[in-house]
Amino acid sequence: MEKPTVALVYQAVQALYHDPDPAGKERASVWLGELQRSMYAWELADQLLQLKQDVESCYFAAQTMKMKIQMSFFELPPETHIALRDSLLSHIQSLKDLSPIIVTQLALAIADLALQMASWKGCVHTLIEKYSNDVSSMTFLIEILTVLPEEVHSRSLRIGANRRTEIIEDLAYYSSTVVTLLMTCVEKSGSNEKMLIKVFRCLGSWFNLGVLDSNFMANNQLLMVLFQVLQRDETSTNLHEAASDCVCSALYAIENVDTHMPLAQQLFQGVLTLETAYHMAVAREDLDKVLNYCRIFTELCETFLETTVRSPGQGMGDLRTLELLLICAGHPQYEVVEISFNFWYRLGENLYKTNDPALHGIFRPYIQRLLHGLARHCQLDPDHEGIPEDTDDFGEFRMRVSDLVKDVIFLVGSMECFSQLYSTLKEGNPPWEVTEAVLFIMAAIAKSVDPENNPTLTEVLEQVVLLPETVHIAVRYTSIELVGEMSEVVDRNPRFLDPVLNYLMKGLREKTLASVAAKAIHNICSVCRDHMAQHFQGLLDIARALDSFALTTEAAVGLLKGTALVLARLPLEKIAECLSDLCAVQVMALKKLLSQDPRNGKAADPTVWLDRLAVIFRHTNPIVENGQTHPCQKVIQEIWPVLSETLNTHQADNRIVERCCRCLRFAVRCVGKGSASLLQPLVTQMVSVYQVYPHSCFLYLGSILVDEYGMEEGCRQGLLDMLQALCMPTFQLLEQTNGLRNHPDTVDDLFRLATRFVQRSPITLLSSGIIVHIIQCAIAATTLDHRDANCSVMKFVRDLIHTGVSNDHEDDFELRKQLIGQAMGQHGQQLVTQLMHTCCFCLPPYTLPDVAEVLWEIMVFDRPTFCRWLENALKGLPKETSGGAVTVTHKQLTDFHKQVTSAEECKQVCWAIREFTRLFR
Repeated sequence: MEKPTVALVYQAVQALYHDPDPAGKERASVWLGELQRSMYAWELADQLLQLKQDVESCYFAAQTMKMKIQMSFFELPPETHIALRDSLLSHIQSLKDLSPIIVTQLALAIADLALQMASWKGCVHTLIEKYSNDVSSMTFLIEILTVLPEEVHSRSLRIGANRRTEIIEDLAYYSSTVVTLLMTCVEKSGSNEKMLIKVFRCLGSWFNLGVLDSNFMANNQLLMVLFQVLQRDETSTNLHEAASDCVCSALYAIENVDTHMPLAQQLFQGVLTLETAYHMAVAREDLDKVLNYCRIFTELCETFLETTVRSPGQGMGDLRTLELLLICAGHPQYEVVEISFNFWYRLGENLYKTNDPALHGIFRPYIQRLLHGLARHCQLDPDHEGIPEDTDDFGEFRMRVSDLVKDVIFLVGSMECFSQLYSTLKEGNPPWEVTEAVLFIMAAIAKSVDPENNPTLTEVLEQVVLLPETVHIAVRYTSIELVGEMSEVVDRNPRFLDPVLNYLMKGLREKTLASVAAKAIHNICSVCRDHMAQHFQGLLDIARALDSFALTTEAAVGLLKGTALVLARLPLEKIAECLSDLCAVQVMALKKLLSQDPRNGKAADPTVWLDRLAVIFRHTNPIVENGQTHPCQKVIQEIWPVLSETLNTHQADNRIVERCCRCLRFAVRCVGKGSASLLQPLVTQMVSVYQVYPHSCFLYLGSILVDEYGMEEGCRQGLLDMLQALCMPTFQLLEQTNGLRNHPDTVDDLFRLATRFVQRSPITLLSSGIIVHIIQCAIAATTLDHRDANCSVMKFVRDLIHTGVSNDHEDDFELRKQLIGQAMGQHGQQLVTQLMHTCCFCLPPYTLPDVAEVLWEIMVFDRPTFCRWLENALKGLPKETSGGAVTVTHKQLTDFHKQVTSAEECKQVCWAIREFTRLFR
């Protein structure tokens, strides 16, 4: 791009905001994006800010400045840094009244500059000294002081751990100056609400960074002001939210209570005074404030959780904190109690680990009251029609309740709770919505009740299947869910199987209950496989008429899964015929689709039938003794031509080809070596389609074939030919510009295939000409920041080197070692250098254990050479940031080298890399 004039940039910004034609807007957006990436952006943004023509152009310029400082600071020579700082400070002063969003963008730009510019020492001090005496500058000064601590841990600034530590120490040193400034602001501005909001936001930001001195803060007036604002009934919604956020940040900052005692006590006492204000907000039906108080109470409980478990009822283990949460649980709106769920999970987890009955006894009544409240919150409206919705907000809330109940039920006792719930139904005559909610909670805990000789469970099952069809449809829906959850009870008491199946069949025939009934039948099939064998004919009848029931796709597939699980328990001689019957419906449907004239040039979608076949193959896994022919072999051979033709017809459609490959994958897995007759035609078809349409699922299917047949001497050459034929189009695809980033699935599946080869037939692969290209591709792909793809690449490299390390007493170990030695001699230095660069600059921390495993294997293979490679790799890393800060010292480099090369197990390498890469983040 050539350097544009300021007028042209202004015109483009106008078009971006005001062009009535969307295409014009889009063109302006693309052009401005390109400008922001260019070197000219610095100067042009500066000029636009000086011109101060309107909010839009200034906002674009301020945002550009922030982006350039965040992403492209390295473009500026160090001697320009001071001029840039002075220019930004002059812009924020002159634009402070134009718009708050511009002030925020410029404040971010100044903060990001301060963090990267090592020569700007004590920036907080200089800013306060320069602007604190000018009332009109106060708004932007506080904005800069708010965003500065927030940006310290920003992902987009790679300032490194050394610089970050230096900054945090600096900010800690000046923190009391900042708090004093904020208190002065409050005193000067009186009850100016906007200023109070800014002050609280700023204070919260400093709490979040964890640099405020807790002794200083414990006695600070600002804390008093915070709680006064929260106690006052007339506080506005916005101010109330800002004060609540700030208290939550303060509570979070003192999570390690013992080291922050004075502040912890002040906050503890302060929050306990808010109970009256909470009740006032409830009385005024001010939901925003109620939610804020509940957030504060929850944060209080989270912060003092360990204290509460360690010394319940004493000091700051005071159980009034739990009372506050239970008061919130009593609020009629379910959104209020939902805020506290994470605390109750953590409390349950903590008590489960301590496993102290006396301690459990102290907390049991609180959990009982919580469960009581949750059951009430789960009630549908009395005028609700139809079944409970799963997908709306209330449906999601009920699912979270179900999860929470499962996690804390051990404190109350599943059986005790189940019996109590049942007795409320048995003894009273509650309205339908209460019955439904009780059944819902019973369904959540049914699986955790011991099904052995349990009369209550059998009685519940007996009563539920007798429910008349006249009860509310939602009660029937949830009762069917409960029956599905009680499949263990049915398995222990097979006399119930018939009445249960009859009950579920009634549901299956009704439109609104069909899917939930199908899910329950699936559960019964999974748990009662042996008892269900006698009902196989009934399941087959359902499967044949699947589309006559009003089922979701998921429920239909679930029913077939259940049927297949039972099918696998039939006598071997019956399986082939029954499998053929079960598949027939789907195969007929596929044939019918293939015979149709493609209307409008588009063939009908076969995915429903492919998915159904896939689930049947996946779960039909009979026990076959050695030497016996697999009963499914014949059926799969008969179905192959239909699958092959479907694949050919839809070869251009990635989604359908993916489903075909998935179906074939489960077919091959189902019969294992019994699919040998398909190998030749399947590979031929895969390779021929892949040349034209490189769908990555063919690579995945290839990996399954290698896994099944790679150990067979007679198949190895054919599989290698397949690999080579698939690699050529793959490399062409990945060598395009951004090829690796644009096709992570292909990278993932290519290296799954290569890894299978390494595991099943390493010599075949290592002796071939293709291995060099695969290793080169792997080295390039280590930089790819994509979870699955990166994991596959690292696993391939690790497993490859490991074949030269693990002496598994096979005859070919020496040859493997020699071949790996040759490969490492050729690529070792490049691989180590790339891995070090990659984990410092490209990959997120969660991938580091995989990198560590690769480095460990290289080191185990040849430690002396690895030491040299690592030293060379470290020499190539940058030692300073573009802002002049030290990224890594000589001592840190030598310490890291020593830690890695003297490691005695892989996790030591991992720890060393974790610490070391923080220097570059």
